[in-house]
Amino acid sequence: MPELDIVDTENKKVGKVEASSNVFEARVRDELVQRYVTMQLAARRGGNAATKQNKGELHGSNAKPWRQKGTGRARSGNTRSPIWRGGMTVFGPSPRSYAFSLSKKSKKIAIKSVLTERFKSQNISVVDSIVLEQPKTKDLAAILKKMSLPSKTLFIISEKNQNFQLAARNLPYTNVLLVDGLNVFDLLKHERIVCTKDALQKIEERLN
Repeated sequence: MPELDIVDTENKKVGKVEASSNVFEARVRDELVQRYVTMQLAARRGGNAATKQNKGELHGSNAKPWRQKGTGRARSGNTRSPIWRGGMTVFGPSPRSYAFSLSKKSKKIAIKSVLTERFKSQNISVVDSIVLEQPKTKDLAAILKKMSLPSKTLFIISEKNQNFQLAARNLPYTNVLLVDGLNVFDLLKHERIVCTKDALQKIEERLN
């Protein structure tokens, strides 16, 4: 069974916890990790690009610009033809959704893959608890310094902690995530992952 050290906010070791081998020693599936990230980024796309693709969307007359024969010019039936300046666009983009979904099983495997990689590279830590009396960013910044954590740190907590979440809001690269919102993109985006002991238990319950 893999083991993780438990530290306090002073970065002192206060114990150990056995982690689930099913979560932190899982088979790494890079293709599902990539698919998960693509799904998340696709859902963020606005899909608002649009061009005028039919005559009803354009201003202008339906009159034939000149007679069919006898002028020496090419035949033309409408000034809104795609080959005319200011005319329609052929096969242009129209508003659409780029979102797609993955199965629950695939999502779980992808998250396990990233957690396994983080565990192997020793970039995941467990803290006994994080208590802030006031929602002050400087207090959280002091904790990051004491624990020797990089600015790009993701804290995973088991339940809402208003003071902690508000304090983290002004740190540009530090984020706080509930276990329910655990996702591959945020796990990959941050250099270090720190979760509370309760959050670790909830992660294992969710993924097992």
